[in-house]
Amino acid sequence: MTTPPRILSIAGSDSSGGAGIQADIKTISMLGGYAMTAITTITAQNTVGVQAIAPMSGSVVAQQISSCLDDIGVDAIKIGMLHDAEIINAVADALEGVQAPIVLDPVMIATTGAALIDPEAISVLRERLFPAATLITPNLPELAHLLERSLTDSSQMAEAAEELSQKTGAAVLAKGGHTGDSRIIDILYEPAPNERAVQFDHARIDTPHTHGTGCTLSSAIATLLGHGQPLEHAVRLSRNFVRAAIEAAPGFGEGNGPLGHHAVRKLD
Repeated sequence: MTTPPRILSIAGSDSSGGAGIQADIKTISMLGGYAMTAITTITAQNTVGVQAIAPMSGSVVAQQISSCLDDIGVDAIKIGMLHDAEIINAVADALEGVQAPIVLDPVMIATTGAALIDPEAISVLRERLFPAATLITPNLPELAHLLERSLTDSSQMAEAAEELSQKTGAAVLAKGGHTGDSRIIDILYEPAPNERAVQFDHARIDTPHTHGTGCTLSSAIATLLGHGQPLEHAVRLSRNFVRAAIEAAPGFGEGNGPLGHHAVRKLD
């Protein structure tokens, strides 16, 4: 047996199991990684909305990270919901000097529309964590918010992904699931020395059961980077994993239901 890559997820807890830490653990485990967690926020949520949010203190988040890094070690890190400036600063301090790929999913708004981050914390996110990231994975509304301009369709994504990459120094995966187009188009922009854009696309699956797709995608990419896969291949395989999990969704809940992580058996 080979030793599994050690993957640390720094994210919020979703009580209904569809997104956040719970989706990350399922994804990491299904892709052969060893999952560790630093919980930033407790949420009461389900497929129809977020009913309550209780952030952890920055010191507790930092201690969770240190407990994992100091003993187990880490091969890749996924960062999701951070909620406020105190938590963001604590995470940045705890990760200083860590030599492992970091996949940052700038979680701002839940699928149901609930705000998941303090608006004043976004500038701190830009300053402290974006420069440390290997890859940033915004969806179209998040990308528009980060660039402070309107983005409405996939034709604008390549330029926007390049712009955010140039501002941060990180690779950017711009996700086009919010366009409403018949095909899902994502754009990966890699900075120097590669300096190139790669387009991925597939037909949209007509389903409401997409809760946790962003969390699943980012944790899958982190896991595959932990396995030693190059970035483009990690993104390609991770998109296939998400698509298969959507197709296997169990249909739970009255709203945007969870994915079927457990049913994914093979990636092409």
